Amino acid sequence: MHTLRRTGPYFLLLFGMFLFSCQEKRDSSGQEPLLYVPDDLEATLWAESPMFYNPTNIDVDIRGRIWVTEAVNYRDFNNDTSEHLNHPEGDRVMILEDTDGDGKADSSKVFVQDKDLVSPLGIAVIGKKVIVSCSPSVIVYTDEDGDDHPDKKEVFLTGFGGKDHDHGLHSGIAGPDGRWYFSAGNAGPHIVTDKSGWTLRAGSVYAGGTPYNKENKPAMKSDDGRIWTGGVLFSVNPDGTGLKVIAHNFRNSYETAADSYGNFWQNDNDDEVESCRTSWVMEGGSAGYFSKTGIRTWRADRRPGQSIQTAHWHQEDPGVMPVGDVYGAGAPTGIVVNESDALGKTYRGLLLSADAGRNTIFGYRPRPSGAGYDLSDRTPFIASTDTDDVHYRWNAMDERKSKWFRPSDVAVGTDGAIYVADWYDPIVGGHQMVDKKGYGRIYRIVPKDGKLKSPVIDLGSIQGQIQALLSPAINVRNQGFVLLKAGGDKVLPDVKKILSSDNPYHRARAVWLLSQLGSAGIGETEKLLQDANADIRVTAFRALRQAQPAQLLRYAKQLSGDKSPAVRREVAIALRDVPLDQCQDILLSLADGFDGKDPAYLNALGIALQGKEAAFYPLLLSHLHAGAPESWSPRLSGLVWELHPDAAAQALQSRATDKQLPEKDRKRALTALAFIPDREAADDMRTIAGDKDGRIAGLAQWWLKFRKTNDWQAYLKDWKSPPGDLPEAHPEMLKLRRQVADTALPMKVRMAVANQLALSPDGRLHLVALMDGKQLPDAVIEQIGPKMLKADDRNIHALMDRYFNTSDTASYTVEAIDKLSADAGKGKLLFMSNCLVCHKIGTTGNEIGPDLTTIQTRYDKSGILESIVHPDAAVAFGSEPYIITLKNGAALYGLLLSDGPVVTAMDTYGKQYIMESAQIESKRRLNTTIMPSPRHMSLSQNDVANIAAFLLQNNKDVTVNK
Repeated sequence: MHTLRRTGPYFLLLFGMFLFSCQEKRDSSGQEPLLYVPDDLEATLWAESPMFYNPTNIDVDIRGRIWVTEAVNYRDFNNDTSEHLNHPEGDRVMILEDTDGDGKADSSKVFVQDKDLVSPLGIAVIGKKVIVSCSPSVIVYTDEDGDDHPDKKEVFLTGFGGKDHDHGLHSGIAGPDGRWYFSAGNAGPHIVTDKSGWTLRAGSVYAGGTPYNKENKPAMKSDDGRIWTGGVLFSVNPDGTGLKVIAHNFRNSYETAADSYGNFWQNDNDDEVESCRTSWVMEGGSAGYFSKTGIRTWRADRRPGQSIQTAHWHQEDPGVMPVGDVYGAGAPTGIVVNESDALGKTYRGLLLSADAGRNTIFGYRPRPSGAGYDLSDRTPFIASTDTDDVHYRWNAMDERKSKWFRPSDVAVGTDGAIYVADWYDPIVGGHQMVDKKGYGRIYRIVPKDGKLKSPVIDLGSIQGQIQALLSPAINVRNQGFVLLKAGGDKVLPDVKKILSSDNPYHRARAVWLLSQLGSAGIGETEKLLQDANADIRVTAFRALRQAQPAQLLRYAKQLSGDKSPAVRREVAIALRDVPLDQCQDILLSLADGFDGKDPAYLNALGIALQGKEAAFYPLLLSHLHAGAPESWSPRLSGLVWELHPDAAAQALQSRATDKQLPEKDRKRALTALAFIPDREAADDMRTIAGDKDGRIAGLAQWWLKFRKTNDWQAYLKDWKSPPGDLPEAHPEMLKLRRQVADTALPMKVRMAVANQLALSPDGRLHLVALMDGKQLPDAVIEQIGPKMLKADDRNIHALMDRYFNTSDTASYTVEAIDKLSADAGKGKLLFMSNCLVCHKIGTTGNEIGPDLTTIQTRYDKSGILESIVHPDAAVAFGSEPYIITLKNGAALYGLLLSDGPVVTAMDTYGKQYIMESAQIESKRRLNTTIMPSPRHMSLSQNDVANIAAFLLQNNKDVTVNK
């Protein structure tokens, strides 16, 4: 853990003596403060249960009231409703209010309770409409008469995956352009048709996590002809038309923040491999979680030598947006940009990103970096502890109540205060909860020396409408925007006055509005293309692009040579769907602006040239006066890597085999070659693989083996990959399996055949697959049970035990083990013989399960014991085991890494197998875990105590003592 630094010259130098100091001191008794916040701010408890329960998301209305979506009925399939608070009539939306202005809520009312609300994950209050995100639908409740009860319910959009799932549909916001923006996690498929008939289709290989998320589908095309993968950020008009994907290939972006310039910011969680991130979102970009079409996981795509964090977000692949700040373990949730000066100008522009796992709201100061943003300036802005648990695991329990602070959302009120919703639980996510009362809290963060008050806004006047437009609360702004837009020319003078504000976010809101106020407003917006502030130029271009699409090329030409890489980035993105013959000169000018290094700018050019790569390549070579490939400039080599057109294959081979080039440049050329899906590229890779240069040739061999299973499958049929890609064949097994499942055969025959299958490891897996599919009659199960439990392999034995041993009398209790004396030395030996097959300590072991080198920093003793004793209490998303049976009779038990025409799986010892889908007989996801329990490993309670003692050591190693 890292102790939060109370002061530091670095922060003093950059942001003044207040920012991020988190200097709330313990009182004289040594008691921790309510929350740790900067010195000039204070945190107060604004509301708590029973005014509401289990808050998942909050929003603020024009009266300053806080609206809350509850998830009391959270994952009832996994949590016993008799043991925790339950709402049989459905989850609720609550309205909380501070009626007397004393800084604490004193009123709570139910807006709606609906059986269609099953753990909703998002809410947006936009005028009379209350928009609730709850997979499979966006539901709009309309309160026409203002009595705080809905008069109308409308299923606005439907077809989202992730019902009752943490990775489903998330909250919406009103963007500065008046459109609505939503995010959805990777628990697809998402097949959603807007009100004009346009259909989004997004999916991936990921399935599981809930009983409802049984199937997903990658590589689907939407009505725009594009493949959108995994989690998506999308927008739609308020009337339900015009659905458009902004970005895709997220894992589970819990919420997206929009600033007034039209930038989007998101945080995304990971596969329990310490790779959570916060990032700026590139329009049209891929966030890089899955392979391009969602057919493969990052584990299947991980290349030799790649770090987990690099592979997890595909950061060495072309066509992927920059990753942003990868900050390690966590459970990211709500996110918002503070554009208000109410806390002081010091905090204007602060990006607030909640992480429930880390008990904190991170504060970021995004700094422009080329065409993107540098997010390295991150500190715990609000936290419940004075230490940051950098190795958090979602199911790690801690008895300290300060660690139960689980911020699920963060919002800015109409008063400018920061409001934080606290789910409050010893763990977070994973479809589990331990707190049985549904307790929740909302905190309010305000200046110490000033009293903030929510204003009374009169929407009947132009000044009131402008006051709403300039509100600190994002969805309140939309009410002012809509009414001012309807005012047309008469509001133009008042809107223009905002352009003189010293708050650039206010200026940006005026830009968006001016672009929608007729020809005069357009004229004013066009002037701002020359503004001294690059953010305003970006905003003006974005606004004009929407308001005047017929003039796009004129604006693009005007700004293609802008001195700001961010402005040129926006020009590039806007040209994605423009035919090359209409924009080639602009694109060449934009290519001139690439410095050979800026990843965001390069990604934007790649987006601009989607579908135009082949035709643009010769133009690019001529324009940049390309010589021999070995002498290409960083600008040209970077562009060819990003575009990887078919015609570049020979040139890339030349660069990859040129021993005079730095190895990193050669590897990059090899990667670009591997992303060209044609025969020539495959043949060139073969040539490189035959070279005597060991490192590059070895990597080329890996690419051939890998691409034989996907893009180059048709071109490498005669290339013999190294042996071992398929499990050992047992053709007789398939015949026996079919006989056992054949209900037309006599029971005596079926039982005899089942007994025969139960004698071999593969046969046992076939029987488990049949049992899981309810194809084994009780008589057969009873007959074969003893034989199934004789499996020698301890991992397979654990699987058999979970299915066939109904008389488990072994008793392991955390409480009893916790009281035993323990020997860490003995625990080390037990760990080495039982646990290294799946886990790593330092550089020793495997990566099937989490790295346990620093487990002592994220789990206490009881948490470690709980994980060992009850490994299947909850299974991490993406870690659900499968049984795959092949048509050659082989059977495989392990993790599914990719699906589709080619399937990649990893067995319980870390060996990967790659097979064509046509070779597969069946594929079943099991509702269990791969990790054996102590009993399955023949470990006593003392053994468990010893292993825990070893894992709690700070400097543990797994070297053999001599």
